[in-house]
Amino acid sequence: MGVMEKIKEIEAEMARTQKNKATNYHLGTLKAKLAKLRSELFLEQSGGGGGGSGEGFSVARNGDARVALIGFPSVGKSSLLSGLTTTESEAAGYEFTTLTCIPGVLNYKGSKIQVLDLPGIIEGAAHGAGRGKEVIAVARSADAILIVLDAGKEGLQKHREILERELETVGIRLNEKPPDVTVSKRKTGGGGVRFASTVPQPHLGPEPEKVVTQILREYKITACDVLAREEITVDQLVDVVSGNREYKPCLYLYNKIDTVTIEEIDQLARMPHSIVGSVAEGFNIAGPMEDDLLKQKIWEYLGLTRIYTKRKGSPPDLVEPVILSQIRKGTSVKSLCDNISSEMLRDFNYALVWGKSAKHAPQRCGLTHNLDDEDVVQIVPRTVKQQQNDRNYTNLAQSFADKHAKKRLEAKKQKQARLRG
Repeated sequence: MGVMEKIKEIEAEMARTQKNKATNYHLGTLKAKLAKLRSELFLEQSGGGGGGSGEGFSVARNGDARVALIGFPSVGKSSLLSGLTTTESEAAGYEFTTLTCIPGVLNYKGSKIQVLDLPGIIEGAAHGAGRGKEVIAVARSADAILIVLDAGKEGLQKHREILERELETVGIRLNEKPPDVTVSKRKTGGGGVRFASTVPQPHLGPEPEKVVTQILREYKITACDVLAREEITVDQLVDVVSGNREYKPCLYLYNKIDTVTIEEIDQLARMPHSIVGSVAEGFNIAGPMEDDLLKQKIWEYLGLTRIYTKRKGSPPDLVEPVILSQIRKGTSVKSLCDNISSEMLRDFNYALVWGKSAKHAPQRCGLTHNLDDEDVVQIVPRTVKQQQNDRNYTNLAQSFADKHAKKRLEAKKQKQARLRG
């Protein structure tokens, strides 16, 4: 029996099984088996690697953040890319106009956001239908996902539910945070699973430890400590044990609202994480260089922050901010130093901060201080005396001396070569 047949068999058994306390353990085991089989199927379809993209889908990661446009064919993704960026993506009245990944750059508030126009996907994309595995592989590498939907078709065809199901099947969790659960495997100390929780676990039934043990057994884990610091479900526990889930912020754009009634627009606009608009009419979606509601929402969901830097005795540089991302490296002072230079992080003494995150102006802060949008930061390095007191100072001074000697030797060789010539 193949993997697909096993998946269909387990899904059918789950549909037949009634949910109650008596079947809680059985359903937990089935969900663990199903998640494991889906992971095996995805690896098998992607050639056993880590999700290698096919021809036309390998795009270099550039900019401060990456957004992937996902949707069914002919919903306006190519027109949206042309409206957000200066890239012209072919748009036509027939389906599957875009056959490869087309990148563009959105310049907004001093940041450069890479926007990827992906081919339209169809139902069954999680299992490879319509080059779905290539599209989903690119989506896993994005910082955020923008799902584009046709407002005129959503009421009958439920494209939103289908796309959510396809992405969930391959381990992409939309607008969710990783569960606060720790699984620590034990190499010694005997077998058995020890489960502890700081809060009650009503979703795991009357005997949560038994459910946890049953799920871990499916992954051949027999000796570990599990600590849960929040209420979790069986699905969340399976996600933690699998360890290959991607948690992505997702914004839903209902395009072509000029084809539906005002009552339908109002209903769609009230959906969670949703925005309505029209690329053709320019409603909520302006040109590449203009501000609009869609760009504001993309900035918000990416968690980007502008930080202005200044030197001692000089005004701050308000022209080219440093863009920090909450999704990538965070928005702390340490992230700022790491973004600028590794030497700045090595020689860091303290930072002077002006702005919303500061209690007073300026506030002296350390590396763990979290910055807000449009804060001004001055990094103060350690003095020579402080650097000399560092235990690594000798090794650092020796490395600088070696580099200097190497440069002098290379310059001497070049001079001798010129004299011979």
